[in-house]
Order: sequence, then C-alpha cells, then structure tokens
Amino acid sequence: MAGPTGRGTSLGAALNDLLHSQVTARHRLSSYNAKHWHAQLTATHRGQQALADAGLNVTTKTLINWLSDSEYNIRRNYRDLIHTAYENVAIVPADPIPRHIKRGQYEISGVVTTGDDERERGTADAAPLRIDASRGHWDAIEELWLAGELTDDEFEDHFIDDVIVEDIGEGTDGWQFTGGSYSVELR
Repeated sequence: MAGPTGRGTSLGAALNDLLHSQVTARHRLSSYNAKHWHAQLTATHRGQQALADAGLNVTTKTLINWLSDSEYNIRRNYRDLIHTAYENVAIVPADPIPRHIKRGQYEISGVVTTGDDERERGTADAAPLRIDASRGHWDAIEELWLAGELTDDEFEDHFIDDVIVEDIGEGTDGWQFTGGSYSVELR
C-alpha cells in the first residue's frame, strides 16, 4: 500500500510537498492585516496575552483612551510593543515534524547521480532509491522548518547530508539529484 507522496521539480521540492501534506507550516493569518496601531489592539484573550508577553502592561483606562481617541498621544516605544505583539499573534507557528516523517522509509524516484552512475530511479529498469530516515539527523531540518525558512534547496542539501549520507554513505562521489521531476513516497 502506497504511503503519502510528495512531488516536485527537485528533490527538495518533493520533500517539501510531502512535509506540507502531513503537517501545518508556519504561516501568517490572512485576517491580520491592520495598518494602524489602533487597529492592532485587541480585546481577545490571545491579544491581551500577546501584549503582556511583549512587555506592555497598561491599565484598562489607558487602553480605552488609546482605542477611543485616535489623537491620543502614545509613546513610540509603546507603539513598537503593540506592533510586536500584533505580529506575534498574526503568526501561526509550524507544527513540529512528526516522528513518522523522521523515522520513515523513503522511496525516491527521479534522476539520481553518484560518481559516474546516473540513473532514472523508480522505473522498470531501476528501483527507487530507498532511504531509512531513522538513521538521519533531523535537527537542522526541523530548526529551519519551525522558523519558516525551510526552502527547497535547504531541504535537499540537509536531506542529502543529514539523512541519505547517514543511512547509506557518501556514495562514489556524493549524491546529486539533477533531474526535473521527483516523487518521494513515505512508507
């Protein structure tokens, strides 16, 4: 039985497609688009907590004054704290990479090169490249994922160095994925 599959124009794109199909990536809430600091104050518990976390502790009376009078003079550093709190509430953190992703068996189809050996893997002539991800080191990948900075290129580079090499070694002359179409199945 086939497992979740990611597809892309590079190995990194296919890996990212697979990961995005399994967990929620870090993203910005589309409803958070206020441009003026008055609009960034919120009466929700989450907003109040964000203000407190940003270091802004003001009385209810002060908040009412700020909200009711657009001309109310507020110190610049308070505006910066409000903006920081608003941005913190607007960003939804990424889910951690689940165990089944980090411990799974991967089957990679597409052009795989090591040394002089270049093959289209996952065809009738050549089996997919099989990788046991449980032997890999996922710390750098997960750090980039949680920060919202896991690009296709970064994912591919770290997957090669930290997962493939840890499982099956360096290869004849390193691993290269120079094709234009890849699929990655997780088993």
